[in-house]
Amino acid sequence: MAEPPQTDVSRPSALPTAKLLQRPTFNQALVDQNSDEYLDAIEEEWNKKLDAEVEVLVDGMVDIVSLASIGDKDKFRIAQESFQAESRAESMVRAANSLLSITHSLKLLLLLSDEAQIAHRRDAELKHVQQEKNEARQKVAELLDGLMNSKSELSQ
Repeated sequence: MAEPPQTDVSRPSALPTAKLLQRPTFNQALVDQNSDEYLDAIEEEWNKKLDAEVEVLVDGMVDIVSLASIGDKDKFRIAQESFQAESRAESMVRAANSLLSITHSLKLLLLLSDEAQIAHRRDAELKHVQQEKNEARQKVAELLDGLMNSKSELSQ
């Protein structure tokens, strides 16, 4: 077996007890999930991120509007409200940038994802909705028949 060539390139190494560059161990529950459960968990995570950022925007807007009251205010109160409005506006800008980042990430996921999987999920959802629609129509028809039969019995 030949020795590797010697170079001046540094080869970092760590002592066996060091915790540098160790990969985190995977949770066994994540490994045991099937792909649908995994994708649903990721979708829920994205939804939570979106909800949190939208909530920051809404709360910031409510606070800014509440600070905009007109009345007898001294210079200290005006400066205090100005600072509060600026800090809320900054947090809203951060939330908006985060939403833009999330939008960009979702666009990339859509562009790079498997179109067949998307079409399959869309078709499955469409089939499910059509089945629910047909069941609702059948139930309405049964209720209408029952109503019509009860009216015809009352008229006799």
